[in-house]
Amino acid sequence: MKLLRIKDNAQIGKERFSDITNLVRRIADKTLGQLEHEGIFVLPEFLADTEDLSGEQMILQSVNDSFRSCNVMGFIGYGDERLVIESRFSRGGEDYFLQYLLEKVIGLPNVVDLETDADGDNRLFCFLLFLFPLYLRQAMRKGLFKSYIRIFYNDENVKGAINVAKHIKQNTPFVGNVAYHCREFSYDNSLTELVRHTIEFIKGKPYGNKILLRVRDEVKLVVNATPNYALCNRKKIIEENQKNPVRHAYFKEYLALQRLCLLILRQQKHQIGFGTRQIYGILFDGAWLWEEYIASLLCGKEHAYFYHPMNKRGEGAQRLFGGNIGLIYPDFLSRNSADRCVADAKYKPIENIGNRDYLQVLAYMYRFDAKVGYYFYPEANGGDDLKLRMNRGSTFEKNVKPRDDVFVTKHGLKIPTDATFYCDFSQKIGENEKKFLQPFTGNRCV
Repeated sequence: MKLLRIKDNAQIGKERFSDITNLVRRIADKTLGQLEHEGIFVLPEFLADTEDLSGEQMILQSVNDSFRSCNVMGFIGYGDERLVIESRFSRGGEDYFLQYLLEKVIGLPNVVDLETDADGDNRLFCFLLFLFPLYLRQAMRKGLFKSYIRIFYNDENVKGAINVAKHIKQNTPFVGNVAYHCREFSYDNSLTELVRHTIEFIKGKPYGNKILLRVRDEVKLVVNATPNYALCNRKKIIEENQKNPVRHAYFKEYLALQRLCLLILRQQKHQIGFGTRQIYGILFDGAWLWEEYIASLLCGKEHAYFYHPMNKRGEGAQRLFGGNIGLIYPDFLSRNSADRCVADAKYKPIENIGNRDYLQVLAYMYRFDAKVGYYFYPEANGGDDLKLRMNRGSTFEKNVKPRDDVFVTKHGLKIPTDATFYCDFSQKIGENEKKFLQPFTGNRCV
């Protein structure tokens, strides 16, 4: 197996990719929207639901003699070639920061502790298993999936098309029954059976019950709705779902669940991916994970310092102009209106925050009469905050001076890079979180 590890938001010389040329040829300069249709599993699932991760973004973008990576982290494979994109805070192949984000945002437990041989394809497979409860819960919010299925009967109450071949075979000599089939609206369909097979597969893992514990009510509903479940039908159910993906836009959550179940169940026979010629993988949007993680610190029950408008749910939408024009979703707005401040989460190095980022926050500050703005970003060095004061005066005047009352601050959260074990990392970043929250104690922005 040929494996290359790179980091997000990095520029890497093309010569480093010489061992995985087949994989690079199929993903370089292709957008995430294109790759998602070829087997790549992206979280969040629907690219249109997030502003930070666009379907036009590229995993590897050619820049002269180099490739540039973006905010995406995860794992991609093609044949025997593997590309692992780690967070820029990983050390020695251990990406504790990504594990911590997944634990805080999605509720994934530490995969490595549960799967001792979780490396390469096995680690990817573990991620898929732990994502299953999240996707099952999202889909089940719309109720059990119901569709028309063909059911065969052999009785005297004929209410469908007669199956002549089966009738002759089963009812000779004639005893009063007729073999026929009809279409009925049922919960016990191929998709629900696929979910049931995935549940039973996960139960067979040593840590399966721990995974399914968070969705035990949903699991019970699926089990009760699939009385015809049989292990011997797994191959048939997989083939039916591959041929008939969910198409209705209302059930897009079930389409995501269907794709995930197929990836999990096919791994049993072919490893991850649909054959040796298929691109496969799972990618996490670092910008989305970072924003949701910061929201858990600033907007949770323990520390409710900010509001967190969410564009995916359509909650907290604001307008820049009168007449209901200019829809905006600022990342964070302070709850204290008398001392209002605006904040934006940026999964970028401090030196990359500028230009359009400045214009965005300043526009929000002007809209909400805020004199203080923040950029929340992850850092490794733990330096002091960088406070930028707004200039006043015309460029044609000689007396241009910075204001004392309007400023934006780049406020970093230090990410430990010297942790030996994951528990050590969790303890250290917990201490850094307390320091990160200090400027907002008492619902004040300083």
